[in-house]
Amino acid sequence: MNWKFWKKDKSKPRKKKSAAREWADAIVFAVIAATLIRTLFIEAYVIPSGSMESSLLIGDYLFVSKVNYGARMPITPVAIPFMHHTIPYTTNAKAYWDGVQLPYYRLPGFSDIKKGDIVVFNQPMEADSPYFRPVDKRENIIKRCQGTPGDTLSLVNAQVYINGKPETTAPRGEMTYVVKTDGSQINPQLINELHLTDIGIIDSTSFKTNTTVASANALKAYSNIKSVTADIAPKGVPDDLNPVYPGKYPRYKTTPNFPHYTWNIDNFGPVVIPKKGWTVKLDSLNFPIYGRAIEIYEHNKVKVVGADIYINDKKTDTYTFKLNYYWMMGDNRHNSEDSRYWGFLPEDHVVGKALFTWLSVDSTASFVNKIRWNRLFRGIH
Repeated sequence: MNWKFWKKDKSKPRKKKSAAREWADAIVFAVIAATLIRTLFIEAYVIPSGSMESSLLIGDYLFVSKVNYGARMPITPVAIPFMHHTIPYTTNAKAYWDGVQLPYYRLPGFSDIKKGDIVVFNQPMEADSPYFRPVDKRENIIKRCQGTPGDTLSLVNAQVYINGKPETTAPRGEMTYVVKTDGSQINPQLINELHLTDIGIIDSTSFKTNTTVASANALKAYSNIKSVTADIAPKGVPDDLNPVYPGKYPRYKTTPNFPHYTWNIDNFGPVVIPKKGWTVKLDSLNFPIYGRAIEIYEHNKVKVVGADIYINDKKTDTYTFKLNYYWMMGDNRHNSEDSRYWGFLPEDHVVGKALFTWLSVDSTASFVNKIRWNRLFRGIH
């Protein structure tokens, strides 16, 4: 046998890659590297709404850490790189294929989610909406963690209580105030300086506005201001025009003795936040609170027949949770769709922890003042 036939001829010059091939290789490598960085380490995010003002502002660009809580492995692995759920400039064309769905798995992280952390997560309201998308392809939103697994949480006059003790309120958080004046107009420059937003005229001598506690106190010092009062929903009076959880999802109203919850955005609970391994005793009073998590997030078949609860076709009055859950709220308390409306956040929806703003753009400002220079590379608290 001629062994030379099998040996590589090293004297033969290597064929040089074409410029197109080199570019293609470089692009493929860059896409793979960037995808790994975004999946496992860090990802950019922009604040789209005012639910976290004034802690975070519309137009803040953030870096979100995937390693703090542990990177979530892709649940929908077949997708177009750098696109979240929709192909740009199309009519809702999907940027992913949901024919392959992997089980939820998260790598070990540096820490668990703590109360006070600002967290980016996938929108839970999409879990049972007509526009269903896989968990990791739902809209990203950002809120502050107010309660962790096993906590008993309540709101009393807009103050969050955890296990009976008041929780620290974000110092730059906002809420709605009723401002009464002597009839004279507020200086537009003052409105900008004190960051008075969502102004709504009540009558000729009063208006509502969202702002911080510090700005509300500063406003009281002006001679044309008669009073500044926090607009807090009264305890025991539900808002039928703006219902909160679980009334917003009356999925189990066929349950006999369905409770008449008298909760609102400022007076809510108490509720126990589910913890992995916790067994809850189910009854007509709490089933509407936990039923959505049991059915939608933990993928069980749930049915109520008369006074009986069936989970996966078995009659039961208990359930043991498979996931940890959290309670998330916006710092702008009266302008935020959060856990008060959609309930508990399951751990498989968590994307990562917000670290710092690397850019901030004010779209309403003039060209010269568009960049908020004082917010560049600023830590998030």
